[in-house]
Amino acid sequence: MDDGHSLGFLFGLLFLFLIGSAFFSASETGIMTSNRYRLKHQAKLGNKTSQRILNLLQQPDRLIGVILIGNNTVNNLAAVVATLIGLKIFGDVGASIAAGILTFVMLVFCEVGPKTYAASHPERISGFASYILVFLLKVIYPLVWLLNKITNLLFQLNTQSSDKKDKLTREELHSILHDVFLPTKHRNMLLSILELDNITVNDIMIPRQEVVGINLDDDIDDIIDILRGTHHTRMPVYKGELNNIVGILHVRNATRFLGQDNLTKSEMMQYIREPYYVPESTPLQAQLLQFQ
Repeated sequence: MDDGHSLGFLFGLLFLFLIGSAFFSASETGIMTSNRYRLKHQAKLGNKTSQRILNLLQQPDRLIGVILIGNNTVNNLAAVVATLIGLKIFGDVGASIAAGILTFVMLVFCEVGPKTYAASHPERISGFASYILVFLLKVIYPLVWLLNKITNLLFQLNTQSSDKKDKLTREELHSILHDVFLPTKHRNMLLSILELDNITVNDIMIPRQEVVGINLDDDIDDIIDILRGTHHTRMPVYKGELNNIVGILHVRNATRFLGQDNLTKSEMMQYIREPYYVPESTPLQAQLLQFQ
């Protein structure tokens, strides 16, 4: 093989190794920055690609292992081929020239460029890369297993599944809700739920002057008219003034006696429940749990 054909072959090999290096760099960034919650949602809908990516993420030590083995292999091979090309073209100084050029090319086209693109389009990159990485993981699994064992032994690493660590704090949920694209109405509703701990029962109480109740001192016909016209499900029952609460009447129970003739207050009192008192300072979230 003459020098022309030899150089052409070497340049072809170098190009393939550089493509491989760019692939592994993009794969690492793309998969690691993928939205796990979106992937889980899509996997539940039957998306096999999302499930495959999740399977890779559930064993991060193996994922990182196969990517680093692949990346280091193609990078070293690219360096060897570039050195051979440099020696053929420039002679004894060719190795130094090739090293300088290769460093620049790999930095731009195999590191910064691919990783930047993958960070901007993680789902697009991770979906394609997952096919190849799963195949490579099967082919070189013994090597990946050995590398992980040595690494874990030396550094005492905890390779716990990432699923067990994916617990969000309240502050992280706040950040996610602010960052994701949601209609303003829905976002505000979800944020309000997260703020329940900061809201007390007093914040949502109906003003005293707006409270509608049943005064036992009123005529029975007036009480029946109030019950038939109310839009509330529960009404306080008091005697004389609102501070003198006797109990609570569920309007659903009132339907049992509203149709009776000659209804008396004593008959109505059979359906009244004992009132449940709540301090005004009680956190709303705690009170909602009490209602359960």
